[in-house]
Amino acid sequence: LFLTSANNFAMKGKRKTLNAGDVLSAMEEMEFQRFVAPLKDSLEVYRREQKGKKEARKDKDKKTDSEEQDKSREEENDDDDERMEEEEQNEEEEVDN
Repeated sequence: LFLTSANNFAMKGKRKTLNAGDVLSAMEEMEFQRFVAPLKDSLEVYRREQKGKKEARKDKDKKTDSEEQDKSREEENDDDDERMEEEEQNEEEEVDN
């Protein structure tokens, strides 16, 4: 009965998936108000934790990407240095000839 009520709220919203609001509305409709406030608080804490984890993951990914870019830049600079040294050696050989 409880799930049917939550499902009805989702259908009124033209959705097939239940969300937290549907469940909380169904609980209120079925006179379980004493559970609604603690559940809302717990849901808010959960969402903040998930948001924090997501942001931490993004920061970690950004750091990883920037480190990879730094490494590739260093490799490019090393390659450029090697090319310049080779060119200088070639020029010296041409001057000698």
